Amino acid sequence: MGRRRRHDQLRGRDQAWCTGPARLRRGGRVSPANRGLIGLGVGLAAAGVATAAGVAAGRVNRDRVARYAALAPEGVYAVVPGKELVVVADDGTPLHVEVDEPTGGADPGKPTIVFSHGYTLSLRSWVLQRKALVEAGYRVVLWDQRSHGESERAPADTATIDQLGRDLHSVIDEVAPEGPLVLVGHSMGGMTMMSLAEQFPELVRDRVVAAAFVATSAGGQNMVTLGFGQFLGRLLGRLGPRFLARLGTRQQLVDTARRVGRDIEDLIVDHYSFASPVSRNTIRYTADMIMGTPLAVMSEFLPSINVHDKRAALKQFNGVETLVLNGSGDLLTPPDHSEAIVQIVPGAEHVVVEEAGHIIMLEHPDVVNEQLLSLVERAERAAAEGIAVSRKPRVRRTVTDLAKRREVAKARKSRRRG
Repeated sequence: MGRRRRHDQLRGRDQAWCTGPARLRRGGRVSPANRGLIGLGVGLAAAGVATAAGVAAGRVNRDRVARYAALAPEGVYAVVPGKELVVVADDGTPLHVEVDEPTGGADPGKPTIVFSHGYTLSLRSWVLQRKALVEAGYRVVLWDQRSHGESERAPADTATIDQLGRDLHSVIDEVAPEGPLVLVGHSMGGMTMMSLAEQFPELVRDRVVAAAFVATSAGGQNMVTLGFGQFLGRLLGRLGPRFLARLGTRQQLVDTARRVGRDIEDLIVDHYSFASPVSRNTIRYTADMIMGTPLAVMSEFLPSINVHDKRAALKQFNGVETLVLNGSGDLLTPPDHSEAIVQIVPGAEHVVVEEAGHIIMLEHPDVVNEQLLSLVERAERAAAEGIAVSRKPRVRRTVTDLAKRREVAKARKSRRRG
């Protein structure tokens, strides 16, 4: 009798394996063994998809290595900082700062250029701009925002745009306490500049001669859309921090998955960072910055970014030579996100770069360098000639990187011949 009961139990378990999903739909219970097999099936399916995606991504990346390597040759992102130091923020958080000066020293009459990087990036994102501006004779200051790059991990409750504004003030106070300033901020770095203006308006009024807001937003709208529109964007804004926080508790597992799935990671970074062909070197350089940021840090900053609204603070830039720079194909902060800056700051110049994504300074470095140098020169000329910047008409221009188009066409033609 016992053997028969055992046989019936096994038979029932076999039936559960076959009807597990149906039983779940009817509200029935599935044993741990059944759930394990169902999970195994899902896992195998996911692994198959991931493997197929990885193979496809590998093919794309191998083609990219062969085709677009000339767009960013080996060593192009190498740089030796003139000076590295630590600036302690007002709450005691150590911030990593680098300072470059032109050969022979900086002209005291020229402004110091202060760069603030974006969310999940680091000061390394400005590598090509720092080189160009130092070569043009300017002193350059770059810093890693708290919990990013080489700056120290800060308490979670300090991951706010307001705190970043105070951090920028600490950096300026320590390494550029005197003389004219040019502020340049990308994405979250532009928000940091607005926060600085809100909390330290006298600094902007007295010392800032030019400001560049690159791929950023004054706020007042849902920030996290990822190109999916406002409806899905709001959902991402609510769920994103919790999802990242949970993943952050498994950072080691995520890091392992990164090493296995580098090709897929490259495709994702490419899609959301760029809108034109770039080299594999550029994608890996960008991915290492983004994915080098702990997931917990990503989670901590998202809420503050998503409710960011510094439109009132922009009035402090009245009289400051202002550049607003966007990529036409930016999925994270498209050009319309920057319209408020142009409307609020008199005389602001809005430049939209065709075929450019969010990481525009690595995708179209020559165009960005040219625009920044032109901005600084306009500011210097306005100061020398007493030009009232606020009376200048607002200008909006669309720029195409023709030099890069030619390089891409040349690379494609060469690849076909090969």
